[in-house]
Amino acid sequence: MEDAVFEQFVAEALEALPEVFRERLENVEIVVEDWPDRRTMRLAGVRSPADLLGFYHGVPLTRRTSNYMLVLPDKISIYRQPILMRCRTLEEVRAMVARTLRHEIAHYFGIDDERLQEIGAY
Repeated sequence: MEDAVFEQFVAEALEALPEVFRERLENVEIVVEDWPDRRTMRLAGVRSPADLLGFYHGVPLTRRTSNYMLVLPDKISIYRQPILMRCRTLEEVRAMVARTLRHEIAHYFGIDDERLQEIGAY
């Protein structure tokens, strides 16, 4: 799959978010990377880079204080190769990208994995 097509799927997934969420995304960069680095894998608690589809690097909105200023943007990484390994069709890739982006944006808003499971987001 061409990089541009994958990146277009990420852009489409972002545009598909309800406006109420899109307009609250501030100081966060969304990037596509082929694989997670070792530090990110350690933070996520995974041993294989193939096990991580995305990762939110930053301070969730619910944990920011009045001291949160003049900081580099948070980052949401979407990992291309692990997603492509799990999908057989373009539509599966598109759906997996959208699900992964929503998951990482949930972390930006302060929703942890346990809560995502409680509300049936998995």
